[in-house]
Amino acid sequence: MNRMRIDRTVVKTDETDGHEVLLALSHLDQLLDGAIALAQSLYGSEAATDPYRGLYINHEQLERALTQDPGVPLLYVPCLVTTVNHLGARGSSRLAQLAQTFELSDFDLDLLLIALAPEIDLRYERIYAYLQDDVTRKLPTVDLALNLLCATASEKLHCRMHLTPDAPLLRCQILQLIGDVSQPQSPLLSAYLKLDPAIVLFLLGQTCLDPRLGSFCQMIQPPCSPDRLDLEVGIQQGLLQLCMQSQAQSQPLRVYLQGAAGTTKQQVGAAIATQLNVPLLVADLHPTRLLKTDLELTLKVLFRDAQLHQAVLYLEGMDELRAPDQMSLYQQVWKQVAIAPGITLLSGQQSWTTTGSGDATPMIISFPKLDFEQGRACWASQLSAIGMTLDAPSLDLLASRFHLTPGQISDVVSAAHHAARWRVATQPQPQPQAQVLPTLDDLCVAARAQSGHDLVMLARKIQPRYTWDDIVLPADPYTQLRQLCQQVRYQHVVYQQWGFEQKLSLGKGLNALFSGPPGTGKTMAAEVVAHALGLDLYKIDLSQIVSKYIGETEKNLNRIFTTAESTNAILFFDEADALFGKRSDVKDAHDRYANLEIAYLLQKMEEYEGISILTTNLVQNLDDAFTRRLRFIVEFPFPEAEYRLQIWQQAFPQQTPIAADVDFGAIARLFKLSGGNIRNVALAAAFLAAETGQAVHMTHLLQATRQEFQKMGRLISEDEFLQFKTTTNKM
Repeated sequence: MNRMRIDRTVVKTDETDGHEVLLALSHLDQLLDGAIALAQSLYGSEAATDPYRGLYINHEQLERALTQDPGVPLLYVPCLVTTVNHLGARGSSRLAQLAQTFELSDFDLDLLLIALAPEIDLRYERIYAYLQDDVTRKLPTVDLALNLLCATASEKLHCRMHLTPDAPLLRCQILQLIGDVSQPQSPLLSAYLKLDPAIVLFLLGQTCLDPRLGSFCQMIQPPCSPDRLDLEVGIQQGLLQLCMQSQAQSQPLRVYLQGAAGTTKQQVGAAIATQLNVPLLVADLHPTRLLKTDLELTLKVLFRDAQLHQAVLYLEGMDELRAPDQMSLYQQVWKQVAIAPGITLLSGQQSWTTTGSGDATPMIISFPKLDFEQGRACWASQLSAIGMTLDAPSLDLLASRFHLTPGQISDVVSAAHHAARWRVATQPQPQPQAQVLPTLDDLCVAARAQSGHDLVMLARKIQPRYTWDDIVLPADPYTQLRQLCQQVRYQHVVYQQWGFEQKLSLGKGLNALFSGPPGTGKTMAAEVVAHALGLDLYKIDLSQIVSKYIGETEKNLNRIFTTAESTNAILFFDEADALFGKRSDVKDAHDRYANLEIAYLLQKMEEYEGISILTTNLVQNLDDAFTRRLRFIVEFPFPEAEYRLQIWQQAFPQQTPIAADVDFGAIARLFKLSGGNIRNVALAAAFLAAETGQAVHMTHLLQATRQEFQKMGRLISEDEFLQFKTTTNKM
């Protein structure tokens, strides 16, 4: 009688991971060969040729089943059970790495190989169907695996522990148990053993990320050198030292990297992975991404892949994940972080607060903002990458004016380069694109655009159009405005080079108060300053800040100042009397909370390192504690006749036709109007003239002036206008 045998053709390959797997399967073939011999005697010689095996049960099969002892493995062949020692899997092969990484036993590896075989060669499907006496069962079941590997019924019961949810094979998503679809409540023994596809690829030497992680993860082989990081040397060395110790001692390490978005946090993670000669697995754990997945399974696969590839795991989105409404999601993630055996880097902007993590609480490392020298070097490096070199004053301007992270600087340079190329491409005679480089203005525009996204949701952006030539002021306030701009330009010299930063814990920003009657040029001055410094100007709408509900005003102020830290913009609080008035005596609960709001504002102003400009019409309402925190208090007086004349002369654009009878000197002397009123009159007169198709005449100015006085609640009689006409006619 010819019995069924396994064809063991020798596969000639190099000493690769695939060869190691084939060698292991050759030992499995010996086990299956012996099991087939037992099965032939057990099932009969006709079983191998019966195409309907397993589809029906005859009387002979039923009697044989009734005579068997419960649980006895009938396919066990002594001395032929394959083990890792026989397979030589304790060397440097992928099987050995898998066993060591996930602490797999010899029995675990045997189960793994039985499940792996059909992934390598489909002939094993026929073998498994024959051994299970059922042509429909082409994958190995738990019962078949235990029958092949266990000698007794007791051993078979004991070895079921290797397939519990907490056992390494299932806990680490190496092996899957697939139930019989025809039996919804099928027993464990009838479940199929299916090797995870990512594990199959790994064993065959095809290193790649599990497809289930592709929507929010990426595996990076980082060619990054620590020497190229824009980070303090001490932080670099400390982090690298900690991670190298963790790897050498096989101890878990959890580090929380706190810093603004766009800092070198991920770059540091890449540098660490490079130093350890392992990949970097980056995962964005934003709740909107995680909630679209099978969360429990996805997290297990994520941390398994980090172990599988011995990668440094870098987790982004921790701020959103730790929000109060996401606490359940955070706890599931942290459960995996707490038991992760390798290096886990967590990234966020907010400070870390303990949440009962115990021994798993991460080490907290703060990433400070780039100082002037680091920022200057980063600008120079990024510009050099596109073949551009700036002079020293221009680099100083960029580094001192825009407090950006390295990532933001890289984006700014790229955006400015694209803008320059587009501008040149749209010219009538475009230059070759390779010769196009951005200008300093291109870089400034891109830098402002880079940093102002979030503040737009909280304030109204004003496009500065006025320059020093447009504003008319007496010498003292004009000089103060100039000094304000100079302090911004040279703050890096005073703070960093001359050491004043070490003397000041707060108050390194620049706060200014513009006070004066309406229409005297306070808003225009803010635009002039913003235009001169090349910064964006954001006007804060106080109606959206001040709230009657306790604590809401402070929350709104905190959002504004926190967002403004990364915008490099000027905060402009116009008509701030409602919020910045003199603190009152406490007479009731409302007074107490109002004073708390003002005290909170003073605190935030001191902490803010940017520029904030406040305007008020009632400077006498400000107390000493408030004015002490202001760097500049600029008085905008009501303009005298000589200044009104200059304002009138600048109120009309050069393109506007002005008639010869217009006498700006006379109208400036006789009508006491502020700069804002004068601009209103000029605009109204221009429309009156345009309606008649004429140049702007004195009659148009007089009519517009009367309308402006009516708006102001000041009526002027006909006699006064006749007197004005008579006076002007005599001149």
